[in-house]
Amino acid sequence: MNDITLLDNSQSTRFISILVPVYNEEDNLPQLIGRLLEVTAGIDKRVEILLVDDGSRDRSAELIAAAAAQHPELIIGILLNRNYGQHAAIMAGFEYSGGEAVITLDADLQNPPEEIPKLLAEIDQGCDVVGTIRVNRQDSFFRRQASRLVNYVVQRVTGVQMSDYGCMLRAYRRSIVDAMLSCHERSTFIPILANSFGRNTSEVEVMHAERERGESKYRLMDLVNLQFDLLTSITTAPLRLLSMIGFGIAILGFAFGALLIILRLVYGPQWGIEGIFPLFAILFIFIGAQFVGMGLLGEYIGRVYIDVRARPRYFVQKIIDHTERR
Repeated sequence: MNDITLLDNSQSTRFISILVPVYNEEDNLPQLIGRLLEVTAGIDKRVEILLVDDGSRDRSAELIAAAAAQHPELIIGILLNRNYGQHAAIMAGFEYSGGEAVITLDADLQNPPEEIPKLLAEIDQGCDVVGTIRVNRQDSFFRRQASRLVNYVVQRVTGVQMSDYGCMLRAYRRSIVDAMLSCHERSTFIPILANSFGRNTSEVEVMHAERERGESKYRLMDLVNLQFDLLTSITTAPLRLLSMIGFGIAILGFAFGALLIILRLVYGPQWGIEGIFPLFAILFIFIGAQFVGMGLLGEYIGRVYIDVRARPRYFVQKIIDHTERR
C-alpha cells in the first residue's frame, strides 16, 4: 500500500498578509493605518500590510507612499496606473502578497480592522476560506435589501451557502490565493471564485460601522452593473432560464393561437377584427423578450471576446517596498 501524506490545514499560520484596496480614501487612510498598526501589534505572527491604490484621484497614493516609508518593515504600497475596480486591485495585491494567509478588507473603515483576529482564529482551525456576516449593518435600506436578494441568487446558483458575499472582510489560505491567481478571466468576483476552490469554509460574525468620512464609491448603476457582472461571470444559469422562458412563451403562443381559432369559429369573423389590438400587444411582448434574450447572449459573447484577447487585468505603476523582501 502506498503511503499518502495529508496536508494538515489546522497548523497555525506564521506569516499573514493584510490586503486593502484603496480608491479616493485620503480622509480615512490615516485612521485606517493607525488602527491596522494597533491590531497587528497584538498579533503574534509576522505581518505585512499591502495598500493597493486603485488609481485614486486624491492624495491616497501620497499617503500610502508616506506610510510605507514610515513603517518600512510592515507596510507595502502598490500603485496601479488607473482605476481598474476593487476586485482587480485585490488580485494585484494577491500577486504580490507573501503570507500563508491573506486577509482583505475595505479602506472605508466600515469593516473594523479589530475583527481581523477572529478570521485568523478560523484559518488556524483549518479553514481555507473565511467569510463574514455583518450583524449590525449600517448601510441604507436599499443596499441591505439588494444585498439580500443578491446573496439569495448566488446561493441558489452556486450551491455555496454563505450568508454575506458583499462584505470584503474575508480571509483566504495561500493555496486558495494561488488557485485564484491561476484564473485569467477578466470578470472576477473574488468571494465566489475562492469558494469554488475552498474545501473547508466558514463564516464569523463581525461588526459593521457607518462610513464617517468620504463617499461610497458605488452608485446605483455601479451596483446594478456589479450584480449583473456577478451573475454572468460565475454561471450560465441565466441562459438556461432564458431557454425555459422561451419554451414557456412558445407554449403560451401556441395555446393562444388555438384559442383565437376557436373564438373565430364560434363568434365569426367580426370578433377577429376587433381583437387585433390585443394581438399587437402580445406581439410586442414577444419582441421585447427576444431583445432581452439577444442582449443576454451578447453579454456572454462579449465576455468571451474580452477573455480571448487576454489583456492584463491591471498594470502596476509602482511598488513601494522598503523591506527588500523581493
